[in-house]
Amino acid sequence: MKITYIAHSCFIVELDRTILLFDYYKGELPEFPPGKSVFVFSSHSHADHFNLDIFSLMEEYPDTCYVFSNDIRRKYSRNFFLKHGVSEDIYDNKVTFLPDGCQASVGDVSSIRVETLKSTDEGVAFIVTVEGKTIYHAGDLHWWAWAEESAENNAQMEADFKKEIDSIEGRHFDAAFVVLDPRQEPEYFYKGLDYFMRHTDTDVVYPMHFWDDDRVIDRIIRMDVSAPYRDRIARTR
Repeated sequence: MKITYIAHSCFIVELDRTILLFDYYKGELPEFPPGKSVFVFSSHSHADHFNLDIFSLMEEYPDTCYVFSNDIRRKYSRNFFLKHGVSEDIYDNKVTFLPDGCQASVGDVSSIRVETLKSTDEGVAFIVTVEGKTIYHAGDLHWWAWAEESAENNAQMEADFKKEIDSIEGRHFDAAFVVLDPRQEPEYFYKGLDYFMRHTDTDVVYPMHFWDDDRVIDRIIRMDVSAPYRDRIARTR
């Protein structure tokens, strides 16, 4: 399994027969090896997670399949996609919209199993099982606590986040892509990743959503709280 960081929350996971592309919105994509199935995931409609440019992949990789959260369908109508160059055939046959809390198989002969969790912001988090590997991508499912928010709002966010992660307590992930946002105050920024790592069996975690400030990765690695799992935190650059 080869993992490539593109930008922000976008990663490529390359397996023997499959390419997974998560939450592309900017950056240069490499050429994909020929003969592999390509699956493009978008966790929600925010502009830093979803870009219609992903449909240009069909020009070189015509068997590409797209897996989107349901909030993208709610925000952008079928006509919107058609007016922006997505053909009826692609929209009707190559795009799958998934709600939170579901399990589905996508691709030819059900080649990929996808589970979704409810985001604490918009859309979903993805759990993807393919070729014997299980990969987690958080999207914007995160412990979004902020110093300027009320104690009540932060407590509700904590409860909502923990409810979703507790639903996958002890699950094994070969790789996980998890929010580590430096905009949050020092007492908050690490809490989501820390809770995730303490409640799952994750081989390697890739911090994301750090707005080009990857110094935040070294910050959590140096913290005492990360001692049980710091050797499993990957640097993206």
